[in-house]
Amino acid sequence: MTWYYNRKVKSTFVHHTTQWAWAEIDGLGWRRIKDGAADGVTNMFVMMCAARANERLVHVDVDASNLIVTAYMI
Repeated sequence: MTWYYNRKVKSTFVHHTTQWAWAEIDGLGWRRIKDGAADGVTNMFVMMCAARANERLVHVDVDASNLIVTAYMI
């Protein structure tokens, strides 16, 4: 896993299924939010949307499969 700090969320996208959500992170491109817990995916997607809407930066942890596993809005 690799942490990327102080990144801007450029855009977000969600599919109609419960666990398919993506965020475009500055310098990383599109990364899917790791599935496995529907509420966890929803919460992280809402946080990414809030970061985008309010021009806040995020710290993201990306695993070897290029999935976002942890994120913090700063």
